[in-house]
This record gives sequence, structure tokens and C-alpha cells, in this order.
Amino acid sequence: MKRLFKNLVALILLSFFTTAFAQQDFQGKAYYMSKTTMDLDQWGGREMTPEQKKRIEERMKSFLEKEYILTFNKQESIYKEDEKLEAPGSGRGWGSFSSSFTGGPKYKNVKSKELLQDQEFFGKQFLIKDELKSLEWTMGTETKQIGQYTCFKATAVKTVDEFDWRSMRRRRDGDNDKKEGEKKNDSIKKDDDPMSEIEVPKTIEVVAWYTPQVPINQGPDDYWGLPGLILEINADRTTILCTKIVMNPEEKEEIEKPNKGEEVTKAEYNDIITKKMQEMREMYGGRRGGRGGRGRN
Repeated sequence: MKRLFKNLVALILLSFFTTAFAQQDFQGKAYYMSKTTMDLDQWGGREMTPEQKKRIEERMKSFLEKEYILTFNKQESIYKEDEKLEAPGSGRGWGSFSSSFTGGPKYKNVKSKELLQDQEFFGKQFLIKDELKSLEWTMGTETKQIGQYTCFKATAVKTVDEFDWRSMRRRRDGDNDKKEGEKKNDSIKKDDDPMSEIEVPKTIEVVAWYTPQVPINQGPDDYWGLPGLILEINADRTTILCTKIVMNPEEKEEIEKPNKGEEVTKAEYNDIITKKMQEMREMYGGRRGGRGGRGRN
């Protein structure tokens, strides 16, 4: 009975807000915090002192914890990082890596199913243009409060991009079951190709919390397609949480499509990354071979 009452209230709110939004040319802004956790023990952390771990975690914080702003209207949205001035030395060494993998502003049009994103990779600018794909959401009846908004739960299984750093982990290859010769060959392979130690799961479960009180089918990052603004996403090791919503701000911001860089599809862009990494592996292996050759003479 309690659940039925909650659903009834949500339907009444949805009807009221949908009518209100249809009567005006509105715009809104949603502010999000994104946090990705990383297990340093998988990457040699067991051999570090607590002080060393703490220093690395501090340096990575600006890369793993970010703030974003989603500016939206009835059909369009643009999702941008809310960049802030960092203290000297913070995040040192992660800047170029971050820009190559986290991407720039992301534009979504839910009517034309258009997805555009600025992307810099090793100093070159790309414009990724693709079809906006929707997840097959399973709607739940569970609710929770996020700020002043009543949110409903939805789940989906998402195919993970092969270069999504947020889901990268160290490969577990069952060394205990291997013979000495196989272990030696694997060791040589890892020395020549460090990326062979990394794997990305093919799929992950996504849990979303959306509110019918803001009746648009937008959300942070790639997420959309629910009958209300998505306020929270839990996907693998990443949580994206809305901290503030501003409806019809006094100074409206034009939602402009990204338009700089070489235009490519997501598949074409992944091919470019693959080829670049292959070049780096060959260079790395060549340098190792050169040092080894000098050592033998």
C-alpha cells in the first residue's frame, strides 16, 4: 500500500511538472560530482608504504574526482567539466593522460539521436560524431530522496568501451596454474607490451536514480532515456551524483554543438588509439632490444 501511494504521488508530480515545462521554453543546469575508485594494490601498491600510497592518491585525485555541469533544454544537453585552478604540483603527470582519455564537452540531442564530443589525443583534436545509443533500462519501484527530489531506481547492462579507463584493471591470468616455461613467456610478453597486463570487462551493470520532477530524458555523461533527469549513476567503480539543480537561470547559456577537430566515429577513433599504442609498443620494444643488444656485445 505504501509503495502504491509513492507511485501515485510520483505520477501526480510527473503530470504537474510535464505541463509546467511544456508551457515555457525552459533551460536548466545540473551540477554533478564524479568519483572513480582505484585499487592501488592491483598496481604494485602492496609494496608501497602508507605514506607512498597517500602521496599517489593525492596526485591522482584531480584525475579520479571531477565536477561537471549538464546544461539542458527539452531536446539538447551539453556535459562539461567544471574546470578549476589547481594548486602547483597537484595532479602532476596526469594532465596529458587525463585529457587523452576523459574527453571534452559532450553534446546529446535526444530528438535527432545525435552524439558529439570534443576529444584530444596526444596533442591532436578530434570530433567524435556518432548515433546516440540508449540502454535497455529495467524500471524499478524502489525510491530514495536526493536533495529535494524523489528519485526512482532503474538498472541496465552496458557494453564497456575498450578504452574506458574507469573500468580498466590488472589482468588476472592464473599464474599459479602455469608451468615455469609459460610464466617466463608471459613475463617477456608483459615486458614488451605493458598494455597486455590491462583488461576491461565487456559489460557492467549500471544503476541509475532519476526524478520525474524534472521530466526530461537527459542525464550525465552518456546516460539518458529515462522519464526524468538522472541524478545519480553507479557504474562499476564510478559514481556520478547530482549536487545542485538550477532551473531557468537568469543568464541562459546557448547549447552549442562541438565543432572543432577531425570528424570521426567512435569506432574510427578507437582504431586511431589502437594504432598509436601499437607504435608506442614497437618503440618501447625496440629500445629494450637495443639495450639488450648492447649488453650482449
